[in-house]
Order: sequence, then structure tokens, then C-alpha cells
Amino acid sequence: MKPTLAAAQLRGSLTQYLMTTYALADEDTRLARERFLGDPETGIFRGPYLRIRTPFHPADDGWQAALEWQPSFTPWRHQAKAWQRLSTYRGTAEPTLVTTGTGSGKTESFLIPVLDHCRRQKALGRRGVKAVLLYPATTWRSPSWRR
Repeated sequence: MKPTLAAAQLRGSLTQYLMTTYALADEDTRLARERFLGDPETGIFRGPYLRIRTPFHPADDGWQAALEWQPSFTPWRHQAKAWQRLSTYRGTAEPTLVTTGTGSGKTESFLIPVLDHCRRQKALGRRGVKAVLLYPATTWRSPSWRR
């Protein structure tokens, strides 16, 4: 779920509820209510606000066991768990979905096990190891799209 879409749906539903539940006959009062409900600067709705922090926890001891080759940094816990599931070092990789905040290292969550696997395959003399990395298609709109 995308927080901005969920917030927009909630804002739309609440606005519709308030507009239909409290029908106003007076034109000036009705227009004032519409401004109050719809104005992004002075209206009732603010945000949604996005706070980007690093509430991520460092990996527990022993995270190195999942990979033959380790990166030069200590991973976050969600990365280490993904590496355990995605690594082919001690078995077959498992389907894995990583959902976490921006800047949390999602790419490293799956890329490190792929690089570890390719490194092992090259050491075994296998050539032409292929990996397909898929990212979801997204569209970016500047804040002016709302106006």
C-alpha cells in the first residue's frame, strides 16, 4: 500500500461523507466548507507527511554464514534475513519479497546474494551466468500535478 494513495482515498471518502451528510443551503457557508475541506494550505487535511529515518536494526551476529563472500559493511537485519533466504551458498534460494523504506538497502538485499552466487559460479569455471533484476515501473510526478 502506498501511503500517499491511501491518504488520498481517505481524504476523498471523508470529504464526500461530510459534503453529503451535512448538506448546506446557504451558498457562502457551503463554499467556505468546500474551501476548508479542499484547500491544501489552509484546509482540514495536512500531509501525508513522510519521515525518512533509519529505524533499521543492525543484523544479528552470525549473518556472515549465509554467504561465502561478504560485503565490506554490516547489513541491516532485513538485509541479512533476505540474504539467508536468497543465498545459494548452502541450498536453494527461496522466493522473497523485501518491503521497507526508501534508503534502507532493498537493492543490496537481493543484489549481494546474486553477486555471491555469480562469484561461486565463476570459481567453478562456469561462464555466462545470467541474472535478471526486475524493478517495478513507477511514474514520478512533480508536486505541481495536484494543482
